[in-house]
Amino acid sequence: MTQRAAPPLRRSYRAPGLELAGRRFEWGSRTYVMAIVNVTPDSFSGDGLADDVAAAVALARQFEAAGADILDIGGESTRPGAEPLSPGDEAARVLPALRAIRAATSLPISIDTCHAAVAQAALDAGACVVNDIMGLRSDPDMADVVARSGAALVAMHNQRGRQFHDVAGDIAAGFEASLALAAHAGVDPARIVLDPGFGFGWAPEHNLEMVRRLPELWRFDLPLLIGPSRKSTLGLVLDLPVEERVEGTAAAVALAIAGGADIVRVHDVREMVRVCRVADAIARDNWRPEPG
Repeated sequence: MTQRAAPPLRRSYRAPGLELAGRRFEWGSRTYVMAIVNVTPDSFSGDGLADDVAAAVALARQFEAAGADILDIGGESTRPGAEPLSPGDEAARVLPALRAIRAATSLPISIDTCHAAVAQAALDAGACVVNDIMGLRSDPDMADVVARSGAALVAMHNQRGRQFHDVAGDIAAGFEASLALAAHAGVDPARIVLDPGFGFGWAPEHNLEMVRRLPELWRFDLPLLIGPSRKSTLGLVLDLPVEERVEGTAAAVALAIAGGADIVRVHDVREMVRVCRVADAIARDNWRPEPG
C-alpha cells in the first residue's frame, strides 16, 4: 500500500490576518511579495532611482502588474558604510515618490525608515506600513508613531554592533526587545511582522544558518518577513556580481518559504512571484489543478 506523505507543518499565528489598504493578508495561506522601490543614489543592488519620480512610478506600476502585494519605498541606503541621512533629507527623497506612487497604484505602501519623523510624514502621505530596520530600537519616538497611527509594523532584528552568541538566539532576543517596546507604546501585536535581518551584521555563514533555522522563530506566533534579495552572501556563494544573483535569490526565497516565511522582500518581482507560487504549492499544499 502506498503511504501518503506527511502533511506540511502548519504554523500558528497570534492574528488570523491583516488589512492593508483594503487588501486582506491571510497568514499561512500563501507567501506575499514585498517589492523594493529604492529612491536612493547609492543602493547596493544598483537599482537606486535617486530623485527620478517618474521612474519610481513606472517601476511601481511594473511591480504591481507582475504580482507584487506591497511596495516598500526607501530613501536611505542600508548598505554597510553608507552615509547616514538626516530625517529631513530622507523625507525630501521619499515623499515625492511616495505621493506619486500612491496616486498611480492601488498596492499598500510600506515606508522603509528608522526615523519617526519620516515614518509619520510617509503615513500622512499614504503609507500604511512602517518597515523599521532597527526594530523600534533606534528612534525612541518610533513606537509611539506606529501606535498612534494604527500602521502595521515590520520590526527587524539588526545585528550590527551587537555581540554574537547564536543566530536564532540573538534574533529571538532582538525580537523580544522590539516587542517589549511595541507593547509599552500600545502597538497592536496583531499588526506586527518580524524580520530576522538577513544581511544586517551577520557573517555570510550566519545568514545561511538564519534561513535554515527560521522554524525556531515560529514561537513568536507572528508572521515572518525575510529579505535575502541580491545580498552579498549570495554573491559569495555563487561568486557572481549583484546583477547575476536572481537564481541565488530564488533558492533562498524558496527555502525561506519552506521554513515558514510569510513575506519576501525582493527586487526581481516577476521571477520571485513565480518562485513563491511553486514553493507555496509544495510547502503549503495550497494548489490544485484546474478541473478538466
